[in-house]
Amino acid sequence: MEDTHYITSAILDLDIIRDIIDNNMKLALSEEARLNITKSRTYLDQKIKESGVPVYGINTGFGALCNVKITSEKLTILQENLVKSHACGTGDKVSKPIIRLMLLLKIQSLSYGNSGVALETTERLIDFFNEDILPVVYEQGSLGASGDLAPLAHLALPLIGEGEVYYKNEIVSGASILERYNWKPVKLQSKEGLALLNGTQFMSAHAVHGLIKAYKLSYCADFISAVSMDAFDCNLSPFDELVHLVRPHRGQIKTAERIRNFLAGSELAQQEKENVQDPYSFRCVPQVHGATKDTLAFVHKTVKTEINSVTDNPNIFVKADKIISGGNFHGQPLALAMDYLAIAMAELANISERRTYQLVSGLRGLPNFLVENPGLNSGFMIPQYTAASIVSQNKQLCMPASVDSIVSSNGQEDHVSMGANAATKLIRVMENVDSVLAIELFNASQGLHFRSPAKSSEKIEQVLANFREKVPIVTEDVMMAPLIQQSKIFLEHFIIREDYLN
Repeated sequence: MEDTHYITSAILDLDIIRDIIDNNMKLALSEEARLNITKSRTYLDQKIKESGVPVYGINTGFGALCNVKITSEKLTILQENLVKSHACGTGDKVSKPIIRLMLLLKIQSLSYGNSGVALETTERLIDFFNEDILPVVYEQGSLGASGDLAPLAHLALPLIGEGEVYYKNEIVSGASILERYNWKPVKLQSKEGLALLNGTQFMSAHAVHGLIKAYKLSYCADFISAVSMDAFDCNLSPFDELVHLVRPHRGQIKTAERIRNFLAGSELAQQEKENVQDPYSFRCVPQVHGATKDTLAFVHKTVKTEINSVTDNPNIFVKADKIISGGNFHGQPLALAMDYLAIAMAELANISERRTYQLVSGLRGLPNFLVENPGLNSGFMIPQYTAASIVSQNKQLCMPASVDSIVSSNGQEDHVSMGANAATKLIRVMENVDSVLAIELFNASQGLHFRSPAKSSEKIEQVLANFREKVPIVTEDVMMAPLIQQSKIFLEHFIIREDYLN
């Protein structure tokens, strides 16, 4: 099959996921994955026949009801009841790109053959992905510790003809989509409902989505700060490689190198300066942006491990002849990582807003609020207010979710990660960072206009020429909101000439 990604035991990483999503690739199970799944299911069926011993989640109730044994003839009812009863999501609907990631990551986790699902169940999930049939999932409901139970229940409902799905820009019932494709509802066998509901795919899908965007925003923040540096007539000496080699944090070194590359050949950067030093929001970009890059590297490592893991329960080990009830569904690694990432990304917005503030302050030969005839015109006064309000909201959102825990299931589940809340907060923080950087670019473009005829670097001038086709120089007061929105759209489509996922 052309443009197909084969699910294997090979390591799944951000660049592969980006390729699958951006190129609308189809999924298929490799022969290895098919064999793993089939072996596991056959082993589990044999165990149930041979043994009358209660095994959690296979022939018992769930959570605090784990000691209630269920007879063989009721195992399908048990699994379907599990899916239906756990579909308790509420709040906003999860975005379609994240739902697609949830499907992809659930399929990957099931493919290792430690979950006991039937081959047909996994292939139906693949059908959903390939046909762009996306179950409707809600943001609220997961504690991030028994797996993402509520969201993953909504993901699984359409398999049995329940729930709702997005299909061709409409929301239709799970039953109708099965009828449309002439698919029979999946008859869940022992353990299958639990395998579908246990797992960290809600959290990890948000983490993957957030990480990919975070890497791009990190790159954009470097570029936009370079534009602001020339607009504010900054010194380049703090970016000298020697400064950073004596404090060799990888992110710091990389940031300084990027800034030097962005500003290479800039007339403005090379001209003699009246100011010996620049404010920290300019001078310390390598140290601040660089620390965020180092955080990205840590979070990337955690997420990469998670998306290549088996996170449901119990786990089946055919070679060892063991079925083990453990706790791989606990989202603590992701919860901590996403809280950390949210904080690190919020800092990009914090320092960006400070640069915007400096640009509108009437310093270094720039007019007050970056407009002719200030007083008659308010110019760029209020976009800075907007940025300030957004960074303040980010500070509120960056209260770590992972420090919280609430007892559930009659005390059986007495410590939870709250990683699902960390996940949804992370996406909101990311959107806010995007807005603040767009406002800085809007201001920096305006600021550079007042440096004419002196030029910035060829790279920056070329980007700004394209930017100003959408967001022109402001000569007198206009509605700013549409221009800020155009700046955000420009960043969304900003072309990066290097692989930024590292």
